[in-house]
Amino acid sequence: MQPPPPALNIDPPLLNSANPWATSLDDLRALFECPSTGAVTTRTALLGGFAHDPAVHQYAFFDPATHRAAASGEGPETPGNADAATSASLNNLGYSPVPLGKYLEFITALTSKTPAAAASGNPNLKPKLFIVSVTGPVDDVAECYTRVADAARALHVPLAVEVNLSCPNIPGAPPPAYDGDALRRYLNALAARAGGHADPVPWGVKTPPYTHAAQFEMLGATLRGEGGECCPVSFITATNTLGSCLVLEPRGGNSASEEGKGNGNVPKLAGNTYGIGGMAGAPLHPLALGNVATLRRMLDAAPETRHVRIIGVGGVEDADGYRRMRDVGAYAVGVGTALGRKGVGVFKEIEDGLREGGEVIW
Repeated sequence: MQPPPPALNIDPPLLNSANPWATSLDDLRALFECPSTGAVTTRTALLGGFAHDPAVHQYAFFDPATHRAAASGEGPETPGNADAATSASLNNLGYSPVPLGKYLEFITALTSKTPAAAASGNPNLKPKLFIVSVTGPVDDVAECYTRVADAARALHVPLAVEVNLSCPNIPGAPPPAYDGDALRRYLNALAARAGGHADPVPWGVKTPPYTHAAQFEMLGATLRGEGGECCPVSFITATNTLGSCLVLEPRGGNSASEEGKGNGNVPKLAGNTYGIGGMAGAPLHPLALGNVATLRRMLDAAPETRHVRIIGVGGVEDADGYRRMRDVGAYAVGVGTALGRKGVGVFKEIEDGLREGGEVIW
């Protein structure tokens, strides 16, 4: 069997997921300078950027117990200001309007200052892994990998590539990670690019929430491939948002709904998706835990995939959520909705929670 691909190393094993609060240079700088994170994930980028329309692409926080929604938005203007009860999120966003090349410029700007900062004794600016999240057609994603690997070699900084094959919000483009043949085309193209690069970087796939055994079996068979060769994937990020979700809010007044006998509730999110979007945060947490646990058992059961590490994402907002993810097999833990709700301080909050009582962390 061929040797495993480059390992993904995150220390400490806490980071942000690819989300709206990792879009701009300022977003990434705050995450990069946070001493409680061991890596930074960019928002998912295309080679040429995504045509973001604030009238169509939005997100909202809501209370999963009452379905009461906070103000919606199309970008991370006021992270940290959401009500504590609004621990869930819904979005019909696409991908980042920032193209891949600009993200590589952001990383260059941030890491070029690292040596001087390190020499001055500032621990917040020590070299830190950047996971560059990308997506697009197969050939574009392969080109993204080459550009990131080239940047890693030129900058002498640790970079990795996350291939997002799981966004539920793109009309006419179902998530490839639900389909074995589509997923295989991506894996083969990326394996070829990585195998042909002089200095390959770790790469992995971001998966959607799987809900039945056949989906896990499809993923496992695709990762194992044929011939008993080592899986070329270094990591899996599990899981993305759960699609086909809807949050309603009162229209106003007491007029009856035209569609039934309700009180005229209307979708919270605007746009051409009828308010349908991907759900994350607290309600996703049990499903995310189940996905991570099932994936870890599946990966460990075959020698071809035992090396694959898992970044557990979904509903983690405190130290207890972090512990649960680690307990079911996550190598590292990602935070999304809680970052939007609480700001970058959520990572220190998690670290402080782990330190309480003298607990050995990380």
